[in-house]
Amino acid sequence: MTTYTDDQVREQLDAILNAARTQEVRIKARDGREYAVRMISPQTSPFDIPGVDLKLSAAEIVGFVREGREE
Repeated sequence: MTTYTDDQVREQLDAILNAARTQEVRIKARDGREYAVRMISPQTSPFDIPGVDLKLSAAEIVGFVREGREE
């Protein structure tokens, strides 16, 4: 964990945000208050999965569905 002063934050914001990607960063204000900064992971759905390209045409897929319904 690294602590920066508010003056350092004004000068080095980009570097501080990059550091917050891997660790918690603390910012200490002149009046003594401290703030913690950390990166928030992007919210993703557990159902958000990559597709699989089976190289099938629409006609082939429809044929498989019809075949399955006949059984």
